Amino acid sequence: MEALAVVGNVSLDRVGGRLPRVGGGPYWAARALRHVGARASVLARCADADRRFVLPRLAALGVPVRLIHGETTAAFSFSYADGVRAMSVDAIGDAWRADDVRELNRRARWIHVAPLLRSDFPAETLAALAQGRHVLLDGQGLVRRAQLGPLALDAEFDRSLLEHVSILKLSEEEADVIGDVGSLGVAEVVVTQGARGARVIERGGELHVPTRPLGRVDPTGAGDAFGVAYLAARAQGLRPMAAARRANAVAAAVIA
Repeated sequence: MEALAVVGNVSLDRVGGRLPRVGGGPYWAARALRHVGARASVLARCADADRRFVLPRLAALGVPVRLIHGETTAAFSFSYADGVRAMSVDAIGDAWRADDVRELNRRARWIHVAPLLRSDFPAETLAALAQGRHVLLDGQGLVRRAQLGPLALDAEFDRSLLEHVSILKLSEEEADVIGDVGSLGVAEVVVTQGARGARVIERGGELHVPTRPLGRVDPTGAGDAFGVAYLAARAQGLRPMAAARRANAVAAAVIA
């Protein structure tokens, strides 16, 4: 199996008014990587002022991690009412530049790009990441507006971003915002559907992959866990359907 890497901003997440905890794609993907046996590394970013809080929590997950300089750490607040999650953007993390991703492990040929908001990865940075590599992009980086306050979604993203994407991972909510995801021009699209599993869309066809319901659990991090597990399975040579089955199982284990 070729090596893979995870790239993205760390976040500080406040759930139900409690003290902040580490979150974001690098954290949840690293937790998932413990279940997949992949050769992997994490390139993450937070504000220098938060480094002493963030780095030990990432390093404890057992995946090689490099934490680069940042001015601002992304931050979010979560609340739950009748099983429905409300999310608010408290701080916007730094945008990644092409120079930043040159710190990436050169042996990594499969890249899980884990944006938190639309501003995280501009097209030129994705282009740098995609040189000689397979890139999976989390759809949060398409539909989440980079503004403070209640999280806002729309489909006003730069379509040129997708020119550099091999696999697009969307939640069902993100797919609904975009509309016809089959028209985006990405060869491989995976739409996660929570307790109902996932949809795999490739070569003009679509198939459903069921999963095992978990009951009432906090779903935070499930999408990142699914995405990196799916990418690891594809790097191991599994076809999309088999990769989605494995990713469903890994995401369930991470959030259980």
